[in-house]
Amino acid sequence: MEDIEGIVFLILGMWLFITARRRMLFQQRLKAERHKTDEKHRRVWKIIHQTRSIGRRRMIRIFQCLQSRRRRPSVWAFNRATEWWDVIVPGFTNTQWVQNFRMSEETFIYLCNKVRPVMEKQNTNFRRCVPLKKRLAIALWKLATGSEYRSVGHLFGVSITTVCRCVQEFSVAAEALLVPEQICFPDQEKFKEMAAYTENRWGIPQCVGAIDGLHIPILAPQEDHCGYFNHKGWHSIILQGVVDGKGLFWNVFAGLPGSLCDARVLRLSTLWELASRGKHFPAYTRNIGGVNTGYYILGHSAYPLQNWLLKPFPDTGQLTVEQKIYNRKICSARGVVENAFGRLKGRWHCLMKRNDCDVKLVKSMVLTCCALHNLCESHGEAYDNEWDAPAPAEPVVALSLSVEEEGRDVQEGLMHYLNS
Repeated sequence: MEDIEGIVFLILGMWLFITARRRMLFQQRLKAERHKTDEKHRRVWKIIHQTRSIGRRRMIRIFQCLQSRRRRPSVWAFNRATEWWDVIVPGFTNTQWVQNFRMSEETFIYLCNKVRPVMEKQNTNFRRCVPLKKRLAIALWKLATGSEYRSVGHLFGVSITTVCRCVQEFSVAAEALLVPEQICFPDQEKFKEMAAYTENRWGIPQCVGAIDGLHIPILAPQEDHCGYFNHKGWHSIILQGVVDGKGLFWNVFAGLPGSLCDARVLRLSTLWELASRGKHFPAYTRNIGGVNTGYYILGHSAYPLQNWLLKPFPDTGQLTVEQKIYNRKICSARGVVENAFGRLKGRWHCLMKRNDCDVKLVKSMVLTCCALHNLCESHGEAYDNEWDAPAPAEPVVALSLSVEEEGRDVQEGLMHYLNS
């Protein structure tokens, strides 16, 4: 009990000491400011008295005018080293732009003009704003490297708060302006184009893409942290993506807790709701192996079999030769989505490292990275294989969700077609 009283008295004494110290410093500053004001008034009166030709009333009027004048606002920003951005970056070659910002300067200018309506700021009387190009470069550097806010701030000569705001504002702007443009639902002509490309490359007709899921590492959230703990042993949110034969995303869904399996995420996504009602794919069928088949996508064995979602035959050790050939070709074509996820993480390393931002902001950053992936791929930006993540392939975790499977006849028809 005596120890507790001693601690209480110690804390109370420290508080009294700090309060007295702050009061003393405030009085010292107040006294200094009053001294400066008196000195200014003394100088003004000295100047007025030295001028003999000025009348007394005019003297008083001049003094009142000088006394009431507002001081010019001063800039209250720390001096920081900005030579890297102001001197080094303007001399970058196209290769250096791609290595540092994952895109060429031309694409960077295009992106800058795209987000300008939302991110543009104006200078004020108190300080100059950070230019739009610099703020965009800060956000891209953070997304590309996943570096700490402090490191990014030191590199660009800005504060940690500025780096955080740049990332947040760019993610919001990209989600509003870039994502709807780069990741949009294909029209009928686009579906025909995607199906023709897949058939020419892998020999699989009517296929318009492949689907898979990706875990994005996050810091354990305060609410329902157990729900975000995945089967790999860390906290994450899930990105579900559908890509075409060129590896471009045309449907993404992100933000669900990492403890959910891929099939459950699919059931909770808008893709399942629309496709199950027949409102997602155009009503265009083709006779394949004696079965009228519409457009479909490819998924791994954990996904439920549907008319619009085909998967390999389960390997029970008793597969026929036809089924093995079918599985080999399906898995080969489905590799495009795995390759797209690999390039996505390779370009934007923030998706590989644990993100300590709020879950909502992480979701926005993930969607932004998907849109940037499409932008870079469509603009023909180079990809360096050294960016690849050295992550081993994870086994597919198949969980039974008691989903009534459909499309067995479509699967059999495609198997006969691929073996003919």
